Amino acid sequence: MSINLCADELVLRLADPGQVKSVTWLARDSLGSAVKAPAGTVPVNRGLAEEIVPLSPDLVVAGIHTTRTTVGFLKRIGIPVIDLGVPGTLDEVRAQVRMVATVLGNAAAGEAMLAALDTALSEGGAAKGGPAPTALVLRPNGFTVGRGSLVDTLLERAGLANLAADLRTDGLGQLPLERIVAARPDVLIINADADAPDSMAQALLDHPALASLKETATVVEVPTRLWTCAGPQLAEAMALLKSAAANARSRPNPQTEAAR
Repeated sequence: MSINLCADELVLRLADPGQVKSVTWLARDSLGSAVKAPAGTVPVNRGLAEEIVPLSPDLVVAGIHTTRTTVGFLKRIGIPVIDLGVPGTLDEVRAQVRMVATVLGNAAAGEAMLAALDTALSEGGAAKGGPAPTALVLRPNGFTVGRGSLVDTLLERAGLANLAADLRTDGLGQLPLERIVAARPDVLIINADADAPDSMAQALLDHPALASLKETATVVEVPTRLWTCAGPQLAEAMALLKSAAANARSRPNPQTEAAR
């Protein structure tokens, strides 16, 4: 069983048919999940011990930041649990995929997934020469991603310079609107979903102050589900980033060019 969305995505991709007793209800959410289709054929849970114990699973795959009360209880009563961390590098992604595939008894499936991912990530490498276009990831409520994150790793690999790394924002941090506008990135990455319901957090992405920024920057939308968890969907996120980097190089931001 899986009781974490990122665990759902690996378990559903790496387990044999019939091996998975249940995944979280989040796996069926089209906005956040990259495995909605396969999740539709598996029972779902909400991470409650009452749902897990009666099924007597051989293994529960959890996340280090979720369902901690349930995980503690399961360990006390002797149900095996493995906790997945949050990868910050591609090497950590590879290690996590291999670990899950091995404990599921499907090491070959893990290697096949990684081979396909590495091939996709290596296609169309980042352009060389000249300064890298600057990029800023903007999430609802002004959150962005800095050093020590998988997103930062992917930006660098795509040939983009993450402005949040220079803005002293480590991991996941929040930037005021004024700093976002003043940063003048060459690439503005809207890390949100077009089909997400309206909210005050989402409204910041449409603030009038960002209008001029969107006129000078290459704007790309990367759905959250593409780079939240370890898995082959990272290749799709990378393709969007590389395309945005190429577009930014072909039409330099006049304000950042003047600063250079």
